[in-house]
Amino acid sequence: MNNQDQYFQRAAVYDLLACYYKYIDPNQHIHYYQQHLKYMKKGLESQRSELSLMRQPANVRFLHASPGSPNIDIYINSHKIFSNISFKDISEYLSLPAGKYHIDIYPAGTSVTTIISKKISVEPGKFYTYAAIGKGEKLQLLPYVDSPMVPANETKLRFIHLSPDAPAVDIAVKSRDVVFPNISYKQATDYLGLTPMTLDLEVRAAGADKAILDIPNIKLKPNRSYTIFAVGLLEGEPPLETILIKG
Repeated sequence: MNNQDQYFQRAAVYDLLACYYKYIDPNQHIHYYQQHLKYMKKGLESQRSELSLMRQPANVRFLHASPGSPNIDIYINSHKIFSNISFKDISEYLSLPAGKYHIDIYPAGTSVTTIISKKISVEPGKFYTYAAIGKGEKLQLLPYVDSPMVPANETKLRFIHLSPDAPAVDIAVKSRDVVFPNISYKQATDYLGLTPMTLDLEVRAAGADKAILDIPNIKLKPNRSYTIFAVGLLEGEPPLETILIKG
């Protein structure tokens, strides 16, 4: 039961009590009738808020994180929306009415054989990054829910592991403590709230002390959220690297 239903249910109970005491105890009648009005108001406010949220669009963007795959074109419901996205590139957010969509991804400049075809569902008011991941014939389109809003003058950071041949990893402050432990392929961490700062981080195999990749000079500005994506290959080309993206 959501808050709206709870408010209306309590309002109904107080209305019954108000009616019961109407001719028995006027003071109790007034008390319960005021409670009835209070919870009717809360229920109506909750209803208006929910209706307002339902009218908000979803916001969707796409990341090309498939090493060795060609540049891609992205179609939504058979319409080309994004063209020639290269490895490590991310599109702008696209506002869409909440609902279901069919995504087709083709090698750039072609529209015969898809490399990914997937149905997605997006909810009102939410932000999504859809990452095209995998290698060779085993490609997937995975959704990650973004959280771009932060408290005033703060920042936040998360990490998403999209390197198909890398082991589970720890993300640590350089030569110091681990901040995101044991992140496996395809996994996203929760956001970590931080004071705006510049950080030197490193990627380690989970449980190890030695870095396999440095992430230097990460500038985290106030009033923004960030995601670090690990992409590429630990053994092979393109090499393992990280990209820092807002959101």
